[in-house]
Amino acid sequence: MTMSRRAASLSRTLVATAVGTCLVAGCGALPGGSEDSERTITVMTFAPEETKATNMPGMPGMAKAYERWVNSKGGINGRKLRVLTCNEKNTPTGAADCARKAIAEKAVAVVGSYSQHGRAFMAPLEAEGIPFIGGYGISSEEFQSTLSYPVNGGQPVLLAGAGHQLGKACSQVALVRPDTLAGDSLPVLLNAGLKANKMAEANDIRAAEDSADFTPQAREALANASGGKDPKDPNAKETKDKEKERACVTAVLGERTETFFDAFRRIDTQRKNPQISSVLGSVSQSLVDRTGGRESPFEGAYLTSWYPVSSDPLWEPMRKVISDHAFGDDTVDPDDSGAQTTWIAYTVLNEILKRFKADEDITARKVGRLLNQSQAVSTGGLTPDLSWRYQDMRAVAGFPRIVNGRVTFQIVQSGRLVAQPGEQSLDMTPTLEQAPRAA
Repeated sequence: MTMSRRAASLSRTLVATAVGTCLVAGCGALPGGSEDSERTITVMTFAPEETKATNMPGMPGMAKAYERWVNSKGGINGRKLRVLTCNEKNTPTGAADCARKAIAEKAVAVVGSYSQHGRAFMAPLEAEGIPFIGGYGISSEEFQSTLSYPVNGGQPVLLAGAGHQLGKACSQVALVRPDTLAGDSLPVLLNAGLKANKMAEANDIRAAEDSADFTPQAREALANASGGKDPKDPNAKETKDKEKERACVTAVLGERTETFFDAFRRIDTQRKNPQISSVLGSVSQSLVDRTGGRESPFEGAYLTSWYPVSSDPLWEPMRKVISDHAFGDDTVDPDDSGAQTTWIAYTVLNEILKRFKADEDITARKVGRLLNQSQAVSTGGLTPDLSWRYQDMRAVAGFPRIVNGRVTFQIVQSGRLVAQPGEQSLDMTPTLEQAPRAA
């Protein structure tokens, strides 16, 4: 062996020995090694995409934009954020599969997600102690599980708020809603708001969640708006309250709400033009834009929301993140209530993770424990400060985890969703506390 070969061999031996000694001694880690993984926080966001019913692609899209933004700033307390996304498919199996993926990937939380199949995803998460932060609020389990940390009041407060809004303006109300387990609670919640304004219960009209033809439901809703008479009958007479002369029709069908109101307009040949209404998530600014803006059939519609109107300056930080880090992703709409909910949920996650010590190991159970014990978390004014301690829970039958019962009242005016004149935001919790159990 030549001298040069001996030198090369000796050099490789010394390098290998040094690396081995360093690893044993723990003096550092090779790039991509265990230290990198220990400094990474993994979370998941799931939502239905490309289904025949409601789709929420903007929620995982917003989550990935948040991931890019926070990592561009050095992560959270020096830790890189890793966001997993999953298509929930609007099925119990899909929801359970997403939960199992979160478990397999050792996620410390599921954040800003959407699913009506609460039983399917909460049970696996509970078994592993994984907190569910800021779900959309569509399933009752989100307001029952001790590992759920909602940022809004979900469907309960939206429907109660809609009842309050319509109860002040309508002589009678028809509700068109999905014929699903989640949909079965909606009439009870709407009626709670109506009752608070001394209104009769709404006419409950059920529809298949993925229906493409809502003509029967539209006909029934218009009959209700005609004082219970057949709208085809030229002798039909409307029953009018002296103070509330207009009948109202509200539809809460997710993405199918537009399809219902298309059918409703075709049926309304006599131009009864009852007051129409819905809730954010079923009607959005993008829907109004797509259907004509100022000329949209939703012009004048009443809406209830959890949050300030999308033009409020409070949303500017979210809009900048979307502009800078969601470019090319058309699914992320700053006016979308799903994207807004995900933004707020990740704001909560960020604030909670900052409360860990820089060198502290972060696990799902520790995150849940901190959520249970921490002082209130600020969301920059988009919601009241949020806290999920035992003393923060409210006595709402079926929904004890509601900690934020606030709603805002909006109206479509000149093609834009704006605050309803004369109406301030309102905490619907007292109304819900008086309602019968809805879940």
